Amino acid sequence: MPNAAMIFAAGRGTRMGALTQTLPKPMIPVAGKPLIDHALALVDDSPIEHVVINLHHLGSQITDHLGHRNIRFSNENDRLLETGGGLKKALTLLKSDTVITLNSDAVWTGPNPIQSLLALWDPNRMDALLMLVAQENAIGHKGAGDFIRADNGALHRGAGLTYTGCQIIKTAPVADVAEDVFSLNTVWDRLLENGRVFGVEHGGRWCDVGQPEGITLAETMLKDANVRTI
Repeated sequence: MPNAAMIFAAGRGTRMGALTQTLPKPMIPVAGKPLIDHALALVDDSPIEHVVINLHHLGSQITDHLGHRNIRFSNENDRLLETGGGLKKALTLLKSDTVITLNSDAVWTGPNPIQSLLALWDPNRMDALLMLVAQENAIGHKGAGDFIRADNGALHRGAGLTYTGCQIIKTAPVADVAEDVFSLNTVWDRLLENGRVFGVEHGGRWCDVGQPEGITLAETMLKDANVRTI
């Protein structure tokens, strides 16, 4: 069972415009706390014990903010490695054959996606298990979807459910990629050929905070969720 998580926090956040001239995107506040804290709250509410965060743009602000926590940091100051390359570089810190990965620029309602993935993880038939969301529950996200999910949970590419940035993935296929800079799509494409990629549909809502308007959308989503649970 995975016991380590990789949180992606190295992006430049260029779509955020002036907001990321002085702040790294994971430090942008949403509903009173930085985006990175929203991601870490999901990890804290799970059995995961080891966390690695990758850094690039204004990364020292993130390390200063999280200096009191037992978190390891993977430095990408020299060059951005994309999601696959970033995970590959961090493998020596993660020290696990299976890991959770999580984007730092999203906010969730509903069940903890990490807990949901762990409950359904089956390493005998899966090399990756992706958390997906229906289009109507993907707030602030444009696009027709990324994957179609079969009745048994197996995935293939196509307009359908949207990938949320949260998954369980075995690390050996990541380490096997020869390049240093690559997307996780490279890994998934190889695993999809062998029917080893599966998906779970999230039971709540998910907001992609990739642009300035995403902040208001996320805060509204969280407020609405709190009202419904009272």
